[in-house]
Amino acid sequence: MSFQNYQGEKHIPKVQISGQAGGLERYIRAVERVGAIPVPGICPIPDPSCDALVLCGGGDMDPVLFGQENRGSNPPDRERDRAELALAEAFLTWERPVLGICRGMQVLNVFLGGTLIQDLQPAWRVCHQGEEDVYHPIHCQPGSLLERLLGPCPVVNSAHHQAVDRLGHDLTATAWAPEGFTEGIEHSCLPVLGVQFHPERLSGPGRGEGSALFEWLISCIEA
Repeated sequence: MSFQNYQGEKHIPKVQISGQAGGLERYIRAVERVGAIPVPGICPIPDPSCDALVLCGGGDMDPVLFGQENRGSNPPDRERDRAELALAEAFLTWERPVLGICRGMQVLNVFLGGTLIQDLQPAWRVCHQGEEDVYHPIHCQPGSLLERLLGPCPVVNSAHHQAVDRLGHDLTATAWAPEGFTEGIEHSCLPVLGVQFHPERLSGPGRGEGSALFEWLISCIEA
């Protein structure tokens, strides 16, 4: 996909990607499949030449960042926390599209003043964390962006032990796991979307089509 700039020249969108070492390849391929140029990095600084941002999955955030003591969080990567909060601040200030995936959704929520469930109840965790992705349905809010992209009750893939708790400012929950916790968030006025599942590796019969979320990200650049 490419767009015309004000001089009529073709512009290929660039997407900054922030993730962890050894865990970027699927995100890079997902961005390439929708016709954009990935700009991946580990703890990168905000790149103003990029049109959009993907915050990838990974480890736990430092609970100090949302005003809590450790209640089951794994040791944080504080350098990554600082870098990704700075990325969120920059791209939201620039009003450029952002897609937060798993940890990335949690980063967006914490940046906007929300909190996290630091450790899911054991009975919940069985359905959301395993050696490989665990598949389960979610319920999307009627009329929401996620319902338009994925349908009302898509099957998605989980690999997490934390979740969004209290929502950050200007965020709305628009998808939920069967257990009731949030699986998707949308910003009230900015092109910002967060999901707890992993669209970069989501496809197949009866499952939500993950590429739709990356197509949405690029469509926001055109808009």
